[in-house]
Amino acid sequence: MSRNSTLNSDQLKKLIREVPNFPKKGILFYDITTLLKDKVGFATLVDRLSEHYVDQKIDLVLGMEARGFIFAPALAYRLNAGFVPVRKVGKLPAETVKFDYALEYGTNSLEMHKDAIQKGQRVLIVDDLLATGGTAEATAKLATMLGAEIAGLGFVVELDFLKGREKLKGYDVMSLLHYGQ
Repeated sequence: MSRNSTLNSDQLKKLIREVPNFPKKGILFYDITTLLKDKVGFATLVDRLSEHYVDQKIDLVLGMEARGFIFAPALAYRLNAGFVPVRKVGKLPAETVKFDYALEYGTNSLEMHKDAIQKGQRVLIVDDLLATGGTAEATAKLATMLGAEIAGLGFVVELDFLKGREKLKGYDVMSLLHYGQ
C-alpha cells in the first residue's frame, strides 16, 4: 500500500454522524458522509479494506447501488482489479441477468450485465453496510450465477445485532466497524 492507515477503528467511528429517528422513529442511522469528507478518514478506510484483500488476487470488485459505488472503485484501483456495478432493475444498458430476493415485506431485484464476469474470475463484493445481509447475499448469488468465485465480502459498517453475517456463512466476510445494540 502506498501509505499507512493513520486512524484506528474508534477514531473512524467518531467521524460517523449518528442521526436518531432516521429514516423512521426508533432507528439510529449511521451517516458515513461525515467520514467520507474527512481526507484522512476516507484514505484510512480504503487502505484498511484493501489491506485485507491485497494478497488474494482479486479480478473484479463488485459494488452495489448506491453506496457500494463509493468504495468499490477505490478498492478496485488499489487491488489492480476491475469494477462492476450491481444495479437496480432497468439501469444497465446492455443485456443483463437479474436476481430477485425476499425482503422482510416484499421483494427486490438486482441486475448485472450478462458479460460482466467471466467464469472463474475472483470477485470481491463491497458495500457500505452489512445489516440483514439480504442485498449482499443476493449479489453473491448473482455473481455465482455468472460463474464467479467469491473471494470475499467487505463492508465499512456492520450492525452486529441484525445478524446479517449469518446469511453469508461460507464466505470471507470482513467489516471494519462494528455496532452492537
